[in-house]
Amino acid sequence: MSKEPISLRKALASFDALWSPRIVTRVNDYDVRVAKVEGEHVWHVHDDTDEFFLVLDGELHISLRESGGERTVLLPRGAVFTVPRGTEHRPYAPSGAAILLFEPTGTPSVGDRHDEIPHHVDATTGHALGT
Repeated sequence: MSKEPISLRKALASFDALWSPRIVTRVNDYDVRVAKVEGEHVWHVHDDTDEFFLVLDGELHISLRESGGERTVLLPRGAVFTVPRGTEHRPYAPSGAAILLFEPTGTPSVGDRHDEIPHHVDATTGHALGT
């Protein structure tokens, strides 16, 4: 863990891969991750943890499958949203976005259960390949 301030702008500028979160720091047993996202991620579920999203730049949509049906939340720059554990969800960013995630250390980005990973996603990491 760094004892100096961390520039999220510099952290995001250090990589180009999409849907491939990078850990910028840790808080207790949680990773603080940043990611560049564009297009669609896979439908997935985190069985044992909530998933926190903060939009740093751009706009993120999160589709949710809940007991009352499917809905989509729209997160503009500066908005936060927490997907409750056990909720099937699919983040997507039609025009691209930069996000910050706060999750327990070791949480996979495709959750514990997920749709088949499309061919443009690295099957070993579950992360979409950059274009």
